Amino acid sequence: MAKKKYLLTATLPDGYVKTIGPTATPFTHYWRLVAHLGGGRTEVFWGHTKSLAEARRKRAAASDPGIARGWDRYDFEIVELVRSSD
Repeated sequence: MAKKKYLLTATLPDGYVKTIGPTATPFTHYWRLVAHLGGGRTEVFWGHTKSLAEARRKRAAASDPGIARGWDRYDFEIVELVRSSD
């Protein structure tokens, strides 16, 4: 029997809404990294994880590549995903 699929929704503080799914994978958190490149340019990286601890590890891994890529700064956000039926 197939696992029941559902939609996951992340709402970030700036009002951006990301919907993931339908999926049967038990993701719990969404993360977004906005890299500021200078000159008003940005690059966005995002993903979803199965735990808050896993999402926090993504933040820790972001600092060294940012320096190597020449980012002026970056913003990292983690929000909890809300599950709804498909």
